[in-house]
Amino acid sequence: MEPPTSFNRCNLPPWVIASAEFNDDPRPIEVQGVRASNAWLFRALDGIDDPAERARRLDDWITVRFQLHQWQAQATSSARRSLRNGYLRFLRGWGHDSSSVEGAVLKAWVQSRMGIPPTWHHGRLDDPAGEPARRFAVDRTAGSARTSAIFDQFDLVYAFTQYELARTRPAARWVTLWRGQHEVGPGEVIAAGPGREQLVRLNNLCSFTDDPERAWEFGSTVWEARVAAPRIFCASWLLHGVMRAEREALVIGGEMRVRRVMG
Repeated sequence: MEPPTSFNRCNLPPWVIASAEFNDDPRPIEVQGVRASNAWLFRALDGIDDPAERARRLDDWITVRFQLHQWQAQATSSARRSLRNGYLRFLRGWGHDSSSVEGAVLKAWVQSRMGIPPTWHHGRLDDPAGEPARRFAVDRTAGSARTSAIFDQFDLVYAFTQYELARTRPAARWVTLWRGQHEVGPGEVIAAGPGREQLVRLNNLCSFTDDPERAWEFGSTVWEARVAAPRIFCASWLLHGVMRAEREALVIGGEMRVRRVMG
């Protein structure tokens, strides 16, 4: 993995967030200014007991704040696209292909906010002059141009996810998740521990599930991980307008201790 940068927009440095030690002993991560600038939303959420209604309230808030509902009123096709393609479009695009244009924008958000660069997009990104790096740059730029303030929308998705995890799993610092994949790439496994334990290095954003049966559908290698709650960018079962049945969680990567349960 390319070393984390010295720049980010949250309360902890990138090398801390990306470390296995952080996953073992997590602390809250806050993207600068998000909770303060959306204080009314979170006060409103405090008064709602139904998690599904809280998810709908987030969607309404993002729709109105970023004027996504005004897309038909725009004068040009590019302006209409920029409002029509909100955060849900990008989450769905990731679900189809994490190396899609939408996937590039999500990885770029992690790099911008957490300071952790991606390691994979249509190939390893260890060569800045290589074709995968070029594709990532092109996809990131094209995707960012498609919508209005998409990073700011993602900021709210992350802040809401952290709010919901704290509310629905009070005092829980970790969530047990599983990840299935067909191949373990070079450099992904850093060290082997006792039994089937491994220290792995993950892409800066990657998919997990809270259903081990579903993990088996995605590859012959399945890892079980105790994921630090602050590393969970979003979870399908917490949001409105995504496929909750998929039980997918997008996890901020870096180093993590896992247990290889098959493969």
